[in-house]
Amino acid sequence: MNITLRQLRVFLAVAQQQNFSRAGEAVGLTQPAVSRSITDLEQQLGVQLLHRSTREVELSDAGRLLQGRAARVLDELDAALLEVRGLATQRHGRVRVASSPTLSAHLMPECIARCAQQHPGLQLQLLDRIQQGALDSVRAGEVDFGVVIDPTEPEDLHCEAILSEPFCLVCPAGHALARLAQVHWRDLAGHPLVLLDHASGSRRLIDRVLEQHAPHCQVVQQVGHTTTIFSMVQAGLGVAVVPRLAVAEQGVESAGLVHRLLLPAVERQIMLVHRRHRRLAPVVQLVWDLVREVAQARAHPLTATAAPAIS
Repeated sequence: MNITLRQLRVFLAVAQQQNFSRAGEAVGLTQPAVSRSITDLEQQLGVQLLHRSTREVELSDAGRLLQGRAARVLDELDAALLEVRGLATQRHGRVRVASSPTLSAHLMPECIARCAQQHPGLQLQLLDRIQQGALDSVRAGEVDFGVVIDPTEPEDLHCEAILSEPFCLVCPAGHALARLAQVHWRDLAGHPLVLLDHASGSRRLIDRVLEQHAPHCQVVQQVGHTTTIFSMVQAGLGVAVVPRLAVAEQGVESAGLVHRLLLPAVERQIMLVHRRHRRLAPVVQLVWDLVREVAQARAHPLTATAAPAIS
């Protein structure tokens, strides 16, 4: 059975007007089109809905039954559509976003706060996941979209780059590397490293550059969060390579640490991702745009001399 909403609306117009021509005027169809629509509907149902004469149209018993039920169903559908449309225009609802740890810690809090301030009826719900977990949540439809580092296999995803940020060295203020005005990746050779673990979307980029420029570095600790990295560096366990967002948000100088842009500059791409061929709902698009705006506002340059060199 393949009955359309248009056929039901045409039928209700005929039932109300008791005339094909007047019903056609009400729904914007010609009289022959109305007649064809009713005939198709009757054939689909296998019953006669109308008794036709040259002067009037009268409902059959089946027609009266369908009129009562269809009118209620279409009224409820129209009300539901108006309610959904209201959610879009009033900016109410909940948007679920998955984000990898460094972004959850250093980007998303401002996004959530701004969303609450600008759109009080809209709730941004964050799922803090490792990179692969965030991507899995997007693919499974658990969340509306994700905020991640450039994924390695994006074929089934729509991706939009919103921010490029370089990697920085973080070390104690009294460390030998802190005395350099400029620090190159090759300068890390021979120094113990504390890095984000392989669950991070950034680790594959860091490993690739280290292999090229400082292949003999020893990784002494691998952890999931930059806060832990800074504590280990502060304790003298090694030096760290971290993304700029973590440095900008953490305030490492207050912990007796300094940071330097690593040269040549290597940047990671922060991306918004959602399932390909899936159109975002208006409220989701609103949050997508908000996260992009917050991220792009962070795109200020961090020079190699962001912290004064120690002589």
